[in-house]
Amino acid sequence: MNAVISPAAVDSAGIDTDTPPASGRAGGARRHASAWLAQGLSVAGFVLLWHALAATHARLGLVTFENVPTPLAALEAGRELVAGGKLGRHLGYSLWRVAAGFLAAAAAGIGLGLLIGRFASVRRALLPPLELMRPVPAVAWIPLAILMFPSGELSMVFITFVGALFPVLLNTIHGVEGVDRRLIAAARSLGTGRWQMFVQVIVPAALPSIATGLAIGMGTCWFCLVSAEMISGQFGIGYYTWESYTLQNYGGIIVGMLAIGLLGMGSSALIRLAARAAMPWTAMEASR
Repeated sequence: MNAVISPAAVDSAGIDTDTPPASGRAGGARRHASAWLAQGLSVAGFVLLWHALAATHARLGLVTFENVPTPLAALEAGRELVAGGKLGRHLGYSLWRVAAGFLAAAAAGIGLGLLIGRFASVRRALLPPLELMRPVPAVAWIPLAILMFPSGELSMVFITFVGALFPVLLNTIHGVEGVDRRLIAAARSLGTGRWQMFVQVIVPAALPSIATGLAIGMGTCWFCLVSAEMISGQFGIGYYTWESYTLQNYGGIIVGMLAIGLLGMGSSALIRLAARAAMPWTAMEASR
């Protein structure tokens, strides 16, 4: 006769069924360490290649490294920027512009996306003009933004808003349209009202697409901010990068590019953390 062991019997025996075995934990730690090591070696290899090409003033046909600064020159430019006390001001202005534009774009994009994706009448009224404006690059909005807003600060925030709006909007629409109709039918059969349908069915089902749109919108936000700061800014990472070029401080160009990359990577990581916190069921599904 085959013995059947119940969960209660396992618990009473003191066996922890939720804790992975020590060998599994050790293997996971080794894989994690190996991944970090591989990433570190990749970055180190890139820096070494950059140093070799810049130090030897390499000419590679269409590409030349005669005026490209070495990593040490970029490091020295970064040290001077920190010692001069301007780094905090540049970072503060850029972070404020990105935060203001991105939050406004997130609110508008998610709100409009939910309405357009759910209601055909709203879709017919709002989607055509939005689709007409969507292909226009955010950089092309800069002259009009300068004319529309008396404050240069507001014009730059507006540019970041335009850049982040459409990725959030389109991914939200896609998420709403992709909701399983069987979920909607089941909710209706249980007497769910229109508002409850939005909060309890539509929004949770569309959250993965919304999170994707927010991550893409954040990257576009930084791209548009740098373009706006180069043209009409007085402080900010984009302004510092362009100013370094005009003053032939070529190491400062690399510093500005690296700062933009680190800020963009950090802000995208925050969005991913917030998305995982808002969608705990995705982590459960991934662990199966």
